[in-house]
Amino acid sequence: MIVILRKDATEEQIQHIVDKAESLGLKAHISRGVEKTIIGFIGPEDVLRVTPLEVFPGVESVMPVLSPYRLVSREFKQDNSIIKIGEQVKVGDKKIVVMAGPCSIENYDGLLSIARKVKKAGASALRGGAFKPRTSPYDFQGLGEEGLKFLSEVGKEVGLATITEVMDPRDVDLVAKYVDIYQIGARNMQNFSLLKEVGMTKKPVVLKRGMSATIKDLLMSAEYILAKGNFDVMLCERGIRTFETATRNTLDINAIPVVKQLSHLPIIVDPSHGTGRWGLVPSASKAAVAAGCDGLIIEVHDNPEEALSDGAQSLKPENFGNLIKDLKLIATAVGREL
Repeated sequence: MIVILRKDATEEQIQHIVDKAESLGLKAHISRGVEKTIIGFIGPEDVLRVTPLEVFPGVESVMPVLSPYRLVSREFKQDNSIIKIGEQVKVGDKKIVVMAGPCSIENYDGLLSIARKVKKAGASALRGGAFKPRTSPYDFQGLGEEGLKFLSEVGKEVGLATITEVMDPRDVDLVAKYVDIYQIGARNMQNFSLLKEVGMTKKPVVLKRGMSATIKDLLMSAEYILAKGNFDVMLCERGIRTFETATRNTLDINAIPVVKQLSHLPIIVDPSHGTGRWGLVPSASKAAVAAGCDGLIIEVHDNPEEALSDGAQSLKPENFGNLIKDLKLIATAVGREL
């Protein structure tokens, strides 16, 4: 259920509505847009029949949210959400944000070298995995807290925001000490305990689409985070599993405009995992920008042949720099910046 307020509604009237609804067992979330202020209520809506909110001062109209994902939906918030990361980075605004770096954090010097190069090329955030969910238990699993320290130190030295994956609810506080953005990986998209845990923080979250998840599944997972109070969520299309074997995954470009229609949350694209082949990353990135994505997360490594994970899909820094130049032209053509 959402309540649309009149333009002249006072803060006292708004608080009165919130207090009354919460006394009925509903949880209130206020969304202040450019044109309208909306209050979304989560809980048993049949209780509103006892006290119809239409009669309250300041209320323009009351309407049910038809989507199962309520706080995530365009019905709840018509304006695009803009996620602020620190003082400089905004995801969902006119500028398309690029996050880049190695799949895994391997050592301090290697990370620093890559960070300097992606920063010079135009990246706004440094990505790197400290905890790696690998298909095989015998593959490199990441450096853990040591890797987080490297990521934090390099990010500060170079002047980049930082993002890394959190895999376990028990690690949420640890990761929060070191990085600016949580990443929820594809394998954990429906780890509801983890979603609730990051939902109780105020740190931005990149939520990746599961390997076999529908767009509705992705939006419902995002709803778990918003329902706990954290609205700083960025959705991520990173390819889904299909019958096609020519690429690692099938990058669903359709997801970008579909999500834009259904949700106010920004959507970024991971062309590295979406294709699994470095030679396809530039084309997939260009398609994503043309389709309206709000950001890209790209794997970059100085020496992909020696990378401890996902070398086959990692761009060398010089190729990354050339890609950014091309993407700027496409961004301009679709009314965006990069």
